Amino acid sequence: MEEIDLKPHRTQYWLNPTIDDPERHAAQVAGLCELYAAAPSLREKGIHVVSSDEKTGIQALERAAPTLPTRPGTVERREFEYVRHGTLCLTANFEVATGQVIAPTIGVTRTEEEFARHIEQTIATALTDGWVFVLDGLNTHLSESLVRLVASHDNSTADLGEKGKRGILHTMESRRAFLTDESHRVRFFYTPKHCSWLNQVEIWFSILSRRALKRASFCSIGELETRLRDFIDYFNRVLAKPFRWTYSGRPLTA
Repeated sequence: MEEIDLKPHRTQYWLNPTIDDPERHAAQVAGLCELYAAAPSLREKGIHVVSSDEKTGIQALERAAPTLPTRPGTVERREFEYVRHGTLCLTANFEVATGQVIAPTIGVTRTEEEFARHIEQTIATALTDGWVFVLDGLNTHLSESLVRLVASHDNSTADLGEKGKRGILHTMESRRAFLTDESHRVRFFYTPKHCSWLNQVEIWFSILSRRALKRASFCSIGELETRLRDFIDYFNRVLAKPFRWTYSGRPLTA
């Protein structure tokens, strides 16, 4: 009798997303894939396509006893008990055309103002170039601070209105429309709902976790920050290359 490969002890989460407008959703996905494909040619024109996001809650955990290394017939053994030394938030930019991680920000929080400063310091690396930032739809990514930042880089004197009351700043949707305007030198492209996996920086976060954080022990958040910065430097010198993005967006059917 043929054996059946079942593993009933294992489980994983699964999400069935609710998509209000399938055609618009499909167009957004296809548009993002087209943007990735165009990234090399855009960079030749002085326009950077950058995938950005925050990796929050990176823990500085110190094992209460040293890890025992692997020996013949024995696996590596890590101490179960640990000491918490706090957490850090890494905001990273993965440049799609080059595979480089540029202008990272490391801190303990991720406020609206902090994210706007992160975007500002990224733009400052090539102040006269164009920038397209790929982001998810988090509220801090659709903020008043970002609207004012984009307006300042366009030397706009237009009345932006008032948040919650009128004009461009009125609602999240009105701010989104302004921030995604292709006429701006600095603009944003937002992944569709439940599609943050399309953001290429998430792939890089996975590499970071496997190569720099897994099995590590840190005696302080300072040591954790040093590990993060050292890995980013190493990655850019040795490992950085564009991801081979083959997904083009499958049409959605009923």
